[in-house]
Amino acid sequence: MDTVRTLSLILATLTMGLITGAFAVFWHAIMPGLATTDDRTFVSAFQSIDKAIINPWFMISGFAGALICTLAATFTQLGRPAFPWIALALALYLVAFVITIAVNVPLNNAIKAAGLPERATDLATIRAAFNEAGWRAWNLVRVLVSTAAFAGLTWALVVHGRTMAS
Repeated sequence: MDTVRTLSLILATLTMGLITGAFAVFWHAIMPGLATTDDRTFVSAFQSIDKAIINPWFMISGFAGALICTLAATFTQLGRPAFPWIALALALYLVAFVITIAVNVPLNNAIKAAGLPERATDLATIRAAFNEAGWRAWNLVRVLVSTAAFAGLTWALVVHGRTMAS
C-alpha cells in the first residue's frame, strides 16, 4: 500500500505541475502575444490553439489527469499526515476545473464555432464576443489556484516522505 500511496502522490504532483504550467503559459505568453494581433490573426490562431490542445495527451497528462490522480492520492492518504495538504490541493484544483468547464470552454467553443469569416467586421464581432479580458481574468484565477494546489501537493510529498522515513 505504501507504494500505491507514494506513486499516486507523485502522479498527482506531476500532473498538477503540468496543468499549472499550461495555464501559466496561456497567462504569460499566449494571450499577451495574441492580444497584439489583428482580429483575423487572433481568431484564427486561437481556434488553431484550441483545436490542438484538445487531445488525449493533454487530457491524460494534465487537465483530467490532475483531477483523477489527485483524487486517487486523496483516497490513498486518508487519515495520514499528508492528507490535509492533498485534500486542499484537490479542493483548489476543483475550482480551476469548474472555471475551465463553466467559463473558458464555453468561450473557446463559441470562438471555434464562429469559423473564420472573410469580412473584417465579422472578425471584430467574433473577437469582441469572445471576451478576451474575461477569459484572461478567469485564466489568472486558474493559474493562482492550480499553483497553490501544486504547492500543496509538493508539500504533501515532503510530509509523506518524512512519514515514510520515520
